[in-house]
Amino acid sequence: MTEHPLRTSARTDLRHEEAGAPARPALRVVHEPQGVDLAAAEAAAGQFLQALGISTASESLRGTPGRMARAYAELFTPRPFDLTTFPNDEGYDELVLARRIPVRSVCEHHLLPFVGTAHVGYLPGARILGLSKLARVVEHFACRPQVQERLTKQVADWLQTHLDPKGVGVVIEAEHCCMTLRGVQATGSSTMTSTLLGLLRSDARSRSEFLALANASV
Repeated sequence: MTEHPLRTSARTDLRHEEAGAPARPALRVVHEPQGVDLAAAEAAAGQFLQALGISTASESLRGTPGRMARAYAELFTPRPFDLTTFPNDEGYDELVLARRIPVRSVCEHHLLPFVGTAHVGYLPGARILGLSKLARVVEHFACRPQVQERLTKQVADWLQTHLDPKGVGVVIEAEHCCMTLRGVQATGSSTMTSTLLGLLRSDARSRSEFLALANASV
């Protein structure tokens, strides 16, 4: 897999399925941090706070720069996972939809969090996906400075490429702290984005079914 933005990449490892089953490559998705320096991040966080007139001399704030550095390192580091797929032996051809997948990411413009839910569905082709992996893929792309529009498309494109389904749909609804805590201070507002691929884009019935089921969970 090609390197994706912000020095985060994925690689593939090959392993065999259970004994007696045909050998098939398994995609191992990992975060490969480059140049993470917690000590430098802590020093920079301390300078940042001081530049804003916030003293870290008190007992309660003395450890804040280090906590800031570790917190952002955690936010930008997704957990590795195997993209587990199984043969679609029964020829299942109806929608598979995981609703209300938690989303937490950081706006790349202000480095403030945005949180919400994702609804991710697909129309199976030759293989079906372990359901937990839909949430893993969302997490993988959310764990970096992001914009919601890009996040939505990255999840859909990645599933289309690696699962080869007949269609993919992703809807994300999130509240952005850069809108609710600063600037316009639009408390309670949320942003919705969607990406539809394959039959979920071209076939009106499939598209309507996906959007209706996704909206039902909001």
